[in-house]
Amino acid sequence: MSTPKIDAVVIGRNEGKRLLACLASLKGQVRHLIYVDSGSDDGSVAAAREMGATVVELDISQPFTAARARNAGLAKLGDDCSLVQLVDGDCIVDPDWLSRATSFLQANPNVAVICGRRREQFPDASVYNRLCDQEWDTPPGEAKACGGDALMYLAPLRQAGGYREDLIAGEEPELCLRLRMAGWQIWRLDAEMTLHDAQMLRFAQWWTRTRRAGYAFAEGATLHGAPPERHWVAETRRALLWGMALPFAIALSSLVTSWALVALLIYPAQLLRLSRRMGWETAIFSLLGKTPEALGALDYHWHRILGRKRGLIEYKS
Repeated sequence: MSTPKIDAVVIGRNEGKRLLACLASLKGQVRHLIYVDSGSDDGSVAAAREMGATVVELDISQPFTAARARNAGLAKLGDDCSLVQLVDGDCIVDPDWLSRATSFLQANPNVAVICGRRREQFPDASVYNRLCDQEWDTPPGEAKACGGDALMYLAPLRQAGGYREDLIAGEEPELCLRLRMAGWQIWRLDAEMTLHDAQMLRFAQWWTRTRRAGYAFAEGATLHGAPPERHWVAETRRALLWGMALPFAIALSSLVTSWALVALLIYPAQLLRLSRRMGWETAIFSLLGKTPEALGALDYHWHRILGRKRGLIEYKS
């Protein structure tokens, strides 16, 4: 069996030293290294060129999205490329990942996308970094979607039309959904893949990221919410129920009778239920996160009514 030709597409914006570490982890493992920059002003473009990467600078007059950046990088790959490793610029690729992933793909011809374990590099730096690390820890086996870091066959990726560039977030699950509908499989290996540096140290960063997730849930449900996929319908409904509908109903009812405030006890009851499954820390932020998620979902529908994208939600993970 011939060795597949592997290239890499890295995307980033003002990643600084994290980008250098990312590019260094790929050098010698791939044929061509493409870096797509989304308006950095920290010297990332020059640094990437010095490390031998082919640099694509996105037009700053157009809204930045991770999907747009990835498509720009994919467009630079030649037709002789078999596999492409997609990586976010704040990640370091494990030295054994590509060989393990390639072997699995060669043994499983129905698989178009493969990913592994992404870990936070500094999970103890903050509760928010720790929550990210838990988010990345998903079961191995056949999956519905990958994340931003994944090894993909280029041909089916192009046949599917690439990433949907207008998505602010959630572009990987949306792409994987289309690949699965075309008959391909997505797999997650029980193997180390990348180290991610979220650098999420403040509550405001977590709030913005969670609100962005709510936006993505609502957009995904609008695009692919019909059966059988029901893509992100449940996530959107949970966010709107716990983060918006219940608080509003209780507040409105309390104007009639103060006894309505007793209904607020549903929240500690829900917290207790969640804690048994995921622990107290994760449960608290899961329930608290329903408010920014609901706001993000409403944000999407409001701007959909207006006929435009918000375009201001930071797309970095």
